[in-house]
Amino acid sequence: MTNNDHHRVPLSPNQKSRRINLDTDIYGTFAEIGAGQETVRHFFRAGGASQTIAKAMSAYDKDFSNAIYGPEPGNRFVCESRLKNMLRHEFGLMLERLSRTDHPTKKFFTFANTIASSTYERPHSGHGWIGVRFQTAPDRPTSDVIIHLRLHDPDISLQQEAVGIMGVNLIHACFFHHKDPQEIMTAIYDNVSRHVVEIDMIQMNGPDFSQIDNRLLSLQLVKRGYTDAVIFGPDGQNLQASEALYKKNILAIRGSFRPVTKVNIDMIMNGYNMFIKEQRVDRQNLQVLFEITLNNLQSDTGDVDEKDFIDRADILCSLGQTVLISNYQEYYKLVEYFSRYTKARMGLIMGVNNLIEVFEEKYYRHLNGGMLEAFGILFTRDLKVYVYPSKPSFDAPIMTLEDMPVHPRLKPLYEYLISNKRLVDIESFDPTVLHIFSKAVLNMIRDSKPGWEDMVPPYVDNMIKDNRLFGYVPHPVTAETGQKAGKAKA
Repeated sequence: MTNNDHHRVPLSPNQKSRRINLDTDIYGTFAEIGAGQETVRHFFRAGGASQTIAKAMSAYDKDFSNAIYGPEPGNRFVCESRLKNMLRHEFGLMLERLSRTDHPTKKFFTFANTIASSTYERPHSGHGWIGVRFQTAPDRPTSDVIIHLRLHDPDISLQQEAVGIMGVNLIHACFFHHKDPQEIMTAIYDNVSRHVVEIDMIQMNGPDFSQIDNRLLSLQLVKRGYTDAVIFGPDGQNLQASEALYKKNILAIRGSFRPVTKVNIDMIMNGYNMFIKEQRVDRQNLQVLFEITLNNLQSDTGDVDEKDFIDRADILCSLGQTVLISNYQEYYKLVEYFSRYTKARMGLIMGVNNLIEVFEEKYYRHLNGGMLEAFGILFTRDLKVYVYPSKPSFDAPIMTLEDMPVHPRLKPLYEYLISNKRLVDIESFDPTVLHIFSKAVLNMIRDSKPGWEDMVPPYVDNMIKDNRLFGYVPHPVTAETGQKAGKAKA
């Protein structure tokens, strides 16, 4: 929640609908599949709808829907590609059928949604896509806002109501707040409880959002508590979890990646090479995730430094990685999240130091079943943990699973997981990089100390220098520093 949220008095759905209906230049179509025609209903009830609504339709029958919008891969109906096809098709029809000479001042829009309600058998299975394609001036190209939501209310009529209100909020925000994406994000939840609807993906594209980095919108979703986890791909585009993770093998590594170091790359490469040799792992159906938790993004003051976040994201994306931002401090919550989307084998890569923390009982006191409940969630799934060794200093011995300190009370559980190969050592590691820690590298970058370049992967040092990431400041070239350099060479 932002500070402004406390001072806002949100308009009701009726007030928003009426405000749009009374604006004679806003004109568009509604196409709603699933959960009823809940959004357009608000506009009809507000009065004056004939000035706003060119057409309202609902192709509920699947064959009809496919005949209009074309079939989707896997014959799915509640997916992002269906929503985009609906927006493209309906907006195209409007341009085709309405003459600009008759409507010179009109700002056209298309609202679309495709929703699958929860059922009594599966009360939290409801989800869907909502989107608006709109113009902010008659001669201006269109912009889009697309969101994915998950419905948590078991009552179907309340789900429908929430979807309808969110649709009104989105259309109103696009026309009246498009210059302030933060306000759009706030306004989407006007008169809707966050416990009833979760937004786990948002995209804003087009000329009206040309300055927007969609990765920052993803971060906002987690920061504001709209959802607990978001994903974006190497191209920086936000991904919806059920599309990115559905029935896939998942291999995740958690870290601060501030910056990404040779240790991180050694961990992921060796862990990956072990994971793909496992039974029940399909290389062609595998998703690798670099996970950063929200507390890993917080500064000393508790705020999330967005510039710092984008610095890390830029490097990971340039290395071709998919990034997960989560609010899951505990690993069992992360695995529970993955389990929503897949029953395939999963892998976690972590350092010995992280595993020592996983075996700390204090982290599980809030659970009725304590540590056993958390480990039950972790290891009743098809999960393997690949453990990377640790070497705290140059002269310290290398620590592996064999000599990791475990409380005597927990030793039997620990040995059970090792004997069942749920915990395995990463044995083919590079001993020459074990002394590298992100925090030390970060301090060297900020203090302009030489030598950090050798601790990060190739090209990453150039990215940090060229883009001045992580507080990097190039050495000023003065007569004195030039003289010193000359003496050093001699």
